[in-house]
Amino acid sequence: MDQSSELPNNAGRVSFARLVRDSVFELILTSVLLFGVVSIVRWVIGPSPISRTIPGIHAELWIVGAAVALLLTGLILTPPGRASGGHMNPAISVAMWRFGVFPGAGVIPYTIAQLLGSVLGVVAARSVWGDVVAESAVGFGALQPGPGWSSLELFATEAFGMAVIVFLVGLCLTVQRLTPFVPWVVGGLVGIGIAVLGTATGGSLNPARQFGPAVVSGQTQFLWVYLLAPLVGAAVEASPEILTLRRKVLTHRLCGTVGHPAGNPI
Repeated sequence: MDQSSELPNNAGRVSFARLVRDSVFELILTSVLLFGVVSIVRWVIGPSPISRTIPGIHAELWIVGAAVALLLTGLILTPPGRASGGHMNPAISVAMWRFGVFPGAGVIPYTIAQLLGSVLGVVAARSVWGDVVAESAVGFGALQPGPGWSSLELFATEAFGMAVIVFLVGLCLTVQRLTPFVPWVVGGLVGIGIAVLGTATGGSLNPARQFGPAVVSGQTQFLWVYLLAPLVGAAVEASPEILTLRRKVLTHRLCGTVGHPAGNPI
């Protein structure tokens, strides 16, 4: 949050107001993200003229991954994304807290906003696209692991995937000249994760990605794994012991904007 040498007694109120504002931005951003994800799944994988022209699930997943990558990158670069940091993922918020550039007090409000935004985005997609979103081919965009996958395998894969994202994003955020590329790095990594892991774990890599679809569809069997695994992967990868091997992360903002002092991270 911005510091003020002229009005130090108001700093707490300003910080609280900024946190509330940015949490609302995260809710909006995540709802748009999930609306987009469900819409992409509806047209690329669900019954549609587009899906009928695509030869097989693997090609569909690469198209979904590319579309989600562009959507996610675009949302990070919007004014709300630049203001809040454009996390749209509780695991990213946890990682940024562990990196020391995001306050612990912001993790829970951001997480609540992201999960609520996930539900609202799915509900909005259902309202716009109708009953087709509830059909099995779309299933509100809810993910399920591939046949034969155990909860442990699912947990390990999702945690590892999130750890890779946190490592690479954190690495880019330690170098000033690389920070402008972070939105594209985040989008690209998530898109690749969808394409590569789509037939295995579903490629969630984000508790908010699965929360809304699972709650609305009632497909909650593996929900705890999709919620916890990315958080664990992010927390472990962003641990102080691992951070000692790198330079300090400069900002929690995925847009790469650097301009706030380290002692005042939001």
